[in-house]
Amino acid sequence: MRYYTPEAFSVAKIKHRLRSIKYALSNKGTKLFSTKRRQRLSEFEKLNVKSMLRNRVLAFLLLATQLLVEIPGTSAKVAALIVFGDSTVDSGNNNQISTVLKSNFQPYGRDYFDGKATGRFSNGRIAPDFISEGLGLKNAVPAYLDPSYDIKDFATGVCFASAGTGLDNATSDVLSVMPLWKEVEYYKEYQTKLRGYLGEDKANEVIRESLYLISIGTNDFLENYYLLPRKLRKYSVDEYQNFLIGLAGEFLTDIYRLGARKMSFSGLSPFGCLPLERTTQIFYGSKCIEEYNIAARDFNTKMQDKVFKLNKELSGLQLVFSNPYDLVSDIIHHPEAFGFNNVRSACCGTGYYEMSYLCDKMNPFTCTDASTYVFWDSFHPTEKTNEIVANHVLKYDLARFQ
Repeated sequence: MRYYTPEAFSVAKIKHRLRSIKYALSNKGTKLFSTKRRQRLSEFEKLNVKSMLRNRVLAFLLLATQLLVEIPGTSAKVAALIVFGDSTVDSGNNNQISTVLKSNFQPYGRDYFDGKATGRFSNGRIAPDFISEGLGLKNAVPAYLDPSYDIKDFATGVCFASAGTGLDNATSDVLSVMPLWKEVEYYKEYQTKLRGYLGEDKANEVIRESLYLISIGTNDFLENYYLLPRKLRKYSVDEYQNFLIGLAGEFLTDIYRLGARKMSFSGLSPFGCLPLERTTQIFYGSKCIEEYNIAARDFNTKMQDKVFKLNKELSGLQLVFSNPYDLVSDIIHHPEAFGFNNVRSACCGTGYYEMSYLCDKMNPFTCTDASTYVFWDSFHPTEKTNEIVANHVLKYDLARFQ
């Protein structure tokens, strides 16, 4: 069966059609029908006309019911939001793997629905949740490995991201998290389940009409390149950036070949201003690490060029480069303009180094109001920051998909 978009076959149109048929079934409608034919119908003929119209009503209702049941009830122009990447977009996959990098405990999630710690590295929702809601889909994107969800839940949005991962496979080894290639393997498995749930044609339509959100790369620099001496010896910063850009291109081409057509690749934010980096890089005196920020900006410039080339090379691809760098930099340097009071330290614990298990409910220093902080823990933004960034991305980068 053909996949109908909400615009092509809306509930309003169904109701309009039903009103037309109801009028035809009424005495007034029957009289109008008779006048137009310019002849008097016998009682037997009238019964035949009404019987025919009632049969059409039943057939129409059956078709409408089938379509409304089978198609996920959204007002979105995209069928689903499918997420790949790291902790900036992980909604809880790390809960199900053997790694120390988890956040499925309090105070994480204290401002989420029902105060639940889902595995999101924030006090509440993260950017993909707000983007999904802004696109007319669900208000939170479920993690693929979460056993409390199934393919019915994933049909309009699913997250394959793993906190701590990177474009470079070696990055995922540092904290034993899922490498990006494993995220793709789970995506292939998801496609198989989706076809079993929706059927081949409709599943392919959902795959093609979904928006693919990718946020990854910070860990490649902070957990890998700048942390492990072997990478510094093997590559210059410029060479490592080029290496990562090549890997990003391969990944985007891979999911394109699997059916993805609408994509958004997020650039890097000024990670030299993260509280953890400003604390541990003592030679900078708590200032932002400009060397790191330059690396982020240069990576973004190269990635933007890569996006341009891929759009030219891959037929039908709609790939957007979403660059949050300037917005996040503005928030960090002018926090009051965005309603924040604290940018140097995070809300959780002392705010200088706590993350994951160091950020637990026993820490007596955790703030009471996270909405005044840019950062939730020493590495991740608060729900409020996530919402600001997501709204900016929706308005300026994803408008074509709305």
